[in-house]
Amino acid sequence: NFSRVTEFILLGLSDTRELQVLFFTFFFLAYAMVLLGNLLIIVTVRTDPKLSSPMYFLLCNLSFIDICCTSVTSPRMLVDLLSQRKVIAFEDCIAQLFFLHFVGASEMFLLTVMAYDRYTAICKPLHYTAIMSRQVCWVLVSACWAGGFLHSIVQTLLTIQLPFCGPNTIDNYFCDVPPVIRLACTDIYITEWLMVSNSGLISLVCFLVLVTSYTFILVTIRVHITEGHWKALSTCASHVMVVTLFFVPCIFIYLHPFSTFPSDKHICVICTVFSPVMNPLIYTLRNNEVKASMWKLWKRCRV
Repeated sequence: NFSRVTEFILLGLSDTRELQVLFFTFFFLAYAMVLLGNLLIIVTVRTDPKLSSPMYFLLCNLSFIDICCTSVTSPRMLVDLLSQRKVIAFEDCIAQLFFLHFVGASEMFLLTVMAYDRYTAICKPLHYTAIMSRQVCWVLVSACWAGGFLHSIVQTLLTIQLPFCGPNTIDNYFCDVPPVIRLACTDIYITEWLMVSNSGLISLVCFLVLVTSYTFILVTIRVHITEGHWKALSTCASHVMVVTLFFVPCIFIYLHPFSTFPSDKHICVICTVFSPVMNPLIYTLRNNEVKASMWKLWKRCRV
């Protein structure tokens, strides 16, 4: 692609040493919480037969994706925070971009499937078992991964076909499409609109589907609210918080021409760090079944 750039320099979140140490401490703790919290959810769901419903199967997959998503950016960011010169090779940058969009888009699709699962459970309870069978769940999860892979392939191919001949400074703490293609030494008007129509529209459409599903749920339970409906509504409220933390920053970042807006690196922190941290907290602290299963797992481990 006629590129002469062999490496990129990441500016990170700050060039002040004191802030870098503070950021390292905070993001290290956040990364540890993501790993431990989501691994705990996966082990709990896998070891407790009572958590065999489709909702917990999808939750287990969401925890795995969260681990993958934050592991794409956080380890590199932690190393760079302690380094004087934050350099990433061109090939490593493209690889990070690919895997970020791979797991990120997969998570978008999975959150949409989880919303459909809640809609089916509340609005069509008599047909729920047949509609959300284990085979259907596996097909839906596989489709999420396949959709994320196709999305990421498109983004990566559109990026690597651009010529990069300098400058090579990325105003971010990881390699993402917007800051990388800004450095291309060619007209990127068509490319960035193709990327906006890909990433931006995927984020927006998935978010609208989620909002629609929750609207149907609220309409269904508005007449009479039983104890079961309150439980389902509490689960949906947790889901809405996760969706808001994840989708709103993504829509803001990817649904506009990249070259006309400044760096969004501080907004990226929300969907790459805060959202994966909040998932285990929200799904455990607001779910009595998961908390009870974790308590039983803890007692078994102590014995």
